[in-house]
Amino acid sequence: MERKVELGHGRVGVVSLNEPMLRYPDNPVLTAQHVNEVWTEPHRQVVTVHNAGVAVVGDETVMVFRSHLRCGVSVIGVARSADGITDWRVAPAPLLEPATPADTFASGVEESAMVRIESGGVEDPRINVVDGEYVITYSGYDAQVRNQVRVCLAVTDDFTRVVRHGPVLQQDMRNVVIFSERIGGRYFALFRPNDVLPGDTGGAYTQIRIGTAVDFRAGEWEIDDEPIMRTGWGPSAFSDKIGPGAPPVRTPAGWLNLFHGVRTTMDGNPYVLGVALHDLDDPRRVQMSSVPVLFPTRADCRVGESDYVHVPNVVFSCAMVPRTDGTLLVYYAGNDTVMNVAVTHEDVLVELCRRYGQNPLTGQLLYPT
Repeated sequence: MERKVELGHGRVGVVSLNEPMLRYPDNPVLTAQHVNEVWTEPHRQVVTVHNAGVAVVGDETVMVFRSHLRCGVSVIGVARSADGITDWRVAPAPLLEPATPADTFASGVEESAMVRIESGGVEDPRINVVDGEYVITYSGYDAQVRNQVRVCLAVTDDFTRVVRHGPVLQQDMRNVVIFSERIGGRYFALFRPNDVLPGDTGGAYTQIRIGTAVDFRAGEWEIDDEPIMRTGWGPSAFSDKIGPGAPPVRTPAGWLNLFHGVRTTMDGNPYVLGVALHDLDDPRRVQMSSVPVLFPTRADCRVGESDYVHVPNVVFSCAMVPRTDGTLLVYYAGNDTVMNVAVTHEDVLVELCRRYGQNPLTGQLLYPT
């Protein structure tokens, strides 16, 4: 199977089951240098731009990106582009920083608790377009409790101001993405829970669970006890860690879920991107490709000789934006350092899930090797 895709500026490529994603030739599209040209004060200078949520808003594409300030705290900024690939315009100040009492909170949200939850930084935003609203899920880190993290939720209509709705759940959690519409009268979301004890980074990092809610703002999600996707054994490119990446994209064949996976090696922990297909009417029914769609390469982190590189051998996506022709723009970070774009097609990703699948719970390959 092959599909032609446009790479921008009239350039055309072909994606296939052998090469399901094509990198934009002029990656990276947004870097610390771009941000520092706008955030010029010394305390605002950043060393990374990565793990960004993206959505089309009117006639522009909006990117909400994570950046490490030089002091080590992460903040979330905003950039806009007319074509979603080039000429990103960075807003003059972060959209989200660690909360203060002066911020805007939804009714019933405990301000002092939010200040504590986000005191160590805010990270990894996703723009979930839910019932036409722009819903940002992001991680808040406690500055005093090591590795305590809560996924929080904020709503915006202009990406210049947000209303904080507090934690999605009152437990350690990362990588929460929400389906864009209600299914059977309820909202659905994918979760990657941490282990029971703060600071643990083991077993539950190998699970993706699904949850439902009547109101996605209320922090009252009911998460299934059993995962819908699980790893933790090899050989597999996802054998040591798995988690949701971009908010699921609706296609005629099902919901496409772009996730990340990790396999520990003798030279580190490379992150890859994988894909799964969820049933339109019952997202608990999953077909999972055993074949990653993007592996990290040197092309994913082009920086200067003296530029900082945060984590090697990582590709990580928080956004996959559909076009009307079935093309998908995948926004992904390289080495947790710069933002890149890749192009794929929904037909190719669907076929990977159907033809080269693995059992989403046991890892058993569903095709002859």
